[in-house]
Amino acid sequence: MSPVMIDLLLNALGETVLMTLISGLFSLVAGLPLGLILVMTSPGGIAEHRGVNRVLGLIINSFRSLPFIILLVALIPFTRFLVGTSLGTWAAIVPLSITATPYFARVAEVSLRDVDRGLIDAVRAMGASKLRIVWDVLIPEALPGILSGFVVTLVALIGASAMAGAIGAGGLGDLAIRYGYQRFETSVMIAVIAVLIVLVCGIQWVGDRLVQHIDKRH
Repeated sequence: MSPVMIDLLLNALGETVLMTLISGLFSLVAGLPLGLILVMTSPGGIAEHRGVNRVLGLIINSFRSLPFIILLVALIPFTRFLVGTSLGTWAAIVPLSITATPYFARVAEVSLRDVDRGLIDAVRAMGASKLRIVWDVLIPEALPGILSGFVVTLVALIGASAMAGAIGAGGLGDLAIRYGYQRFETSVMIAVIAVLIVLVCGIQWVGDRLVQHIDKRH
């Protein structure tokens, strides 16, 4: 590969990392509370409310059922309203964040449901408030699973960001399409695939180490 292509590859990698990290952070900030609400309002939960649980579950499932490429196109007017354009890295962050949030909410819900019910009941019997149960029991006990789910979400976002490159979102997907596919530069396609593999493996390795560290502290 020429020095110019190497520069393009590094720039595309930076764009992919930026899209993944910002949309991943948004999914964590928005998705974890949604997962908590789903668990708390479920039958037998500490704040049982079947109506809220069903409506919220329906909304989350509706967004999860949409293929990302369809959601990406459907959100173009909304994306243009927020960032002023439907092209580029920042424009891609909007649909990436929206598609990742319900995904992570369900992942977090599964981890939170695995928390020992007996422990929750014991804390409730001691007069702890709902907020105290969330911060002192639910989140700490489910933290390894939540972190593992967040790593899986980041990996899924890398794949989605590459797909967003098909409509000019930038990043490694855009580079692979414009040069590797449209210009038949096989070396570029191979390089992009190699970088994606390394990126995914790196994120998974760091995530696994963090989960092991937290498990040991438990």
